[in-house]
Amino acid sequence: MNAPVLLDNARLPRWLLPTDWPQRDGVPVLARVALDTGRVQSVRPADDAAPAPQSWDLAGTLVLPGFVDAHTHLDKAFTLPRMKDVQPGLLGAIDAMLADRVHWSPADVRERAARGLQWAWECGTTHVRTHVDWWEPDAVPLAWPVLAELAEEWAGRVHLEQVSLIKLPLFEDAAQALRLAKQVKATGPHALLGGFVHSTNWSENALRNLLTAAEACDLDIDLHVDEELNAAAVGLQTTARILREIGFEGRVVCGHICALAAQPESQAFATLDAVARAPITVVSLPATNLLLQDAVTGRTPRLRGITLVKEIRERGIPLLFASDNVQDPFCRLGSFDPVEALGTAALVAQLDEPFDNWSQALCRSDWLHRAPATTAPTLVGAKANLVLFTQADRHGWPSRTATRVVLRDGRVTHGDATPFFPK
Repeated sequence: MNAPVLLDNARLPRWLLPTDWPQRDGVPVLARVALDTGRVQSVRPADDAAPAPQSWDLAGTLVLPGFVDAHTHLDKAFTLPRMKDVQPGLLGAIDAMLADRVHWSPADVRERAARGLQWAWECGTTHVRTHVDWWEPDAVPLAWPVLAELAEEWAGRVHLEQVSLIKLPLFEDAAQALRLAKQVKATGPHALLGGFVHSTNWSENALRNLLTAAEACDLDIDLHVDEELNAAAVGLQTTARILREIGFEGRVVCGHICALAAQPESQAFATLDAVARAPITVVSLPATNLLLQDAVTGRTPRLRGITLVKEIRERGIPLLFASDNVQDPFCRLGSFDPVEALGTAALVAQLDEPFDNWSQALCRSDWLHRAPATTAPTLVGAKANLVLFTQADRHGWPSRTATRVVLRDGRVTHGDATPFFPK
C-alpha cells in the first residue's frame, strides 16, 4: 500500500492553515488531510473518529507541500572535482568557471544537470528554476538547448524553468537587448530573461534596456542583483525605479541583493520600501553568499553576506530561499534540497520557529510568476505533492530532515512509509 486516502494527525505549518484554525496551548491542532485521485480533497482539524480504510496515522509528523527551488545553476553543478585552486570570492569563482568551460559539452552538461534534477526529485522538489550562463551576444550557449530538452523530459515530475544569465554589458545596445530577449522568448513559456547586475559592470542604460526588452517580449525576468557587500551598489533600487517608470506588467525576481546588508539602514529601508511597491520577488541564497562574501584566503570572514530577510518579509515582499550553486566553484557544498538552504538561513539570520514562520519560503512557486496569489495559500484542490518529515519535530526543524517520505500525486516515490500503514 502506498496510496493513502487519508493522512490523519498531520502537523501542518501555521502559514498553511486558516486564521481561525483551532489551537491547543498556542499550537495549531493536528490536521486530517483527505486525498482523492492524486489531489487534496479537504483539510480539517483531526478528531477522535475511527480511522478510515487506507488512512495513515501520522501521529504529529510534520508535513509540507512540495518545494520550489527558485534559484539554481544546473549547468555548473558538480564541476568542482575537476578544478584545482579557486581564488576566494565571487570574482575568483567566476574566473574558475570560465576556465572550466573547455570541458563543457552537451553530454557533460546533460549528465550533471540530470543528476541535480534527480536529487531535487528525491528530496521532494516539484519546481526548479535554473540560471544558464550566457556570455556571447550572437551565440546561444550550448547548455541552453540541453536544459530545454531536460525540461521536456522531466515534465510531470519536476517543472523546470531556465533563465538566461547574461552579463549586463550585453544589454548596452537596445537593439541587441531586444534580439536577446526574442531568443529567450522563442525557447518557450518556461524561459525567462535574466542578467548579472553588479557594481563591476554597472550601467543604468543597460539595465533599462534589459527591462524594456522583457516588457516588449512579454517575458518575466530573473536577475542576479548586488551580489556584493559594496554599500554603493544600486542595482536593486534602480530596478525598482525603472520598473515603475516603464510600467512593467510582468514579474521580476531579484536574487542575492547582499549589498543591502552593507548599507546604512535608512538607505536599505528606502530601497525595500520601493521594492514593496514593485512587482518584485526576492530570493535569498544563504549558503553561497556565506561562502563568497567577505572571502579572503587565510582570514575568518567578519560579515555574513545574507540579505535583510526579516525586513523584506515585514514589508510583505515575497521571499524565497533556494539552493543556488551545488558543488561548483561558487559553493562546494549542497544537495539541491531547499530545506538545507533554510537550515543555513535559520542560523545565520536568527530565524524564529522556522517550520511555522519561514517554511513558506520553500513552497510558494506562485511568487515566481506575474500574477502572484493574493489569497491565502491552501492545500485544498492542489496536487497531493507532500513531504513528510518522519524524524523531525517543530522545535528543531529543519534538523533531522534527511529522512523523509515524499508523496507525488498521493503516491510514495521516496522514503519508507510503512510506519504509517494501518496495524
